[in-house]
Amino acid sequence: MQVTAKELFGWGNLCHGMCHAVSPISEAELCEALAMDSQPSWLARGLGRSYGDAAINSGSGVILPDRLEGICHFDALSKLLTARGGTSLAAVIERVLPQGYYLPVTPGTCQVSIGGAIAADVHGKNHHCDGSFINFVRAFTLLTASGDRLGCSREQNADVFWATAGGMGLTGVIVDAQLELTPVETAYVCAEMTRVGDLDKMLDCLESRDRRQRYSIAWVDCHARGKHTGRGVLITGHGARVSDLPPHLQADPLRLPNRRRFSVPRGVVPKRLLNRHSIRLLNSLYYHRGASRQTVMSFDKFFHPLDFADHWNRLYGRWGFAQFQAVLPEESSRRGLLAILECVSRSRLASFVAGIKTAGAASDGLLSFMRPGHTIAIDLLNRPCLTDTLEQLNQITTDLGGRVYLAKDSSLRPEQFAVMYPRLEEFRRIKRRLDPANRFASSLSRRLAIVEAS
Repeated sequence: MQVTAKELFGWGNLCHGMCHAVSPISEAELCEALAMDSQPSWLARGLGRSYGDAAINSGSGVILPDRLEGICHFDALSKLLTARGGTSLAAVIERVLPQGYYLPVTPGTCQVSIGGAIAADVHGKNHHCDGSFINFVRAFTLLTASGDRLGCSREQNADVFWATAGGMGLTGVIVDAQLELTPVETAYVCAEMTRVGDLDKMLDCLESRDRRQRYSIAWVDCHARGKHTGRGVLITGHGARVSDLPPHLQADPLRLPNRRRFSVPRGVVPKRLLNRHSIRLLNSLYYHRGASRQTVMSFDKFFHPLDFADHWNRLYGRWGFAQFQAVLPEESSRRGLLAILECVSRSRLASFVAGIKTAGAASDGLLSFMRPGHTIAIDLLNRPCLTDTLEQLNQITTDLGGRVYLAKDSSLRPEQFAVMYPRLEEFRRIKRRLDPANRFASSLSRRLAIVEAS
């Protein structure tokens, strides 16, 4: 099996590292790779949508999943699907949607592998109702550092199950997983858009809508200041029934409309055009055009709005960007969100992509991100003040009892991480038992001292 030196990047194109990559075609080849003494450690990369250094293992081995994918079995009667860990959520949707099923939880992109979705315990616009991805994972098979296949579920090896959920690939390689799907009548959402003038009104409106809508997210203008801080457009919705669709869609309600896709080439946006003035203008235009209205949107447009553009991260240019995402507890979320928005506004780094969602009950994943409160995600342009701004945002989050999402992080310090994730020692105990030689590691795990030095 060929090992190739390859420079790998996070999705934000800020973090990168020279890695030794392999693309095994079978589980036997995967075991062969893990046994190689030439690499100090290994990491299963997934599809590379982590923004920072979570999917990079600089100076060591990386397993690319492009040939470890495929749907093994789907039983519509039981609503259960079994697929290999490298299978994308897009492939799952393509298989099951025509039969009237969908993923109960999907993040903002479907270009995520099943293994990656479990490792990051991803969440979607319905966390306040349904929780995170792991809630709908019945079981998975984990290939450990010793080469053993370990069946994991809530009943079997439950401690490893919960260490792997949100464990960012540090417990082993997810070979396959069994997912529970949800039945749907159509491939559409009845969506409602409401323009809201400030943060307090936005959170009040979000709380009210969450009681009757399954899906919700608030787009926020991060350049607004003063009494307009936190203004934005609230987007909520629920699954559409056939009777909700216009007549021309009712004949084939489970068919997604053809959506033109394109790939963003490198160097398409000159740096001088991506500045605080142009970004502020775009935010202002979107806010003022966001008149309150109701509409019917396809699943892909509602759940995965950026997936129509392959490599959309190139829109930020070769200088890249960071995404900051934090969740704040209910008791401090209002003042925390205000402090974060004010910090970002002062920095003038924010882009057009910023959203607030309600976070529901936490899962039992030892390093899972979500907890009750509110989560905010903001793309930040790479400019000289980015490092200082991220440090301020991280400290605000730490001081208010929140946590930063590891799938997005590129700047946390180990002591901040340890405060944010109080079950770290429990995770380390399981990790030591499964992988005493630390054969699974990443650049993120070393930066945050998740993996202790052997």
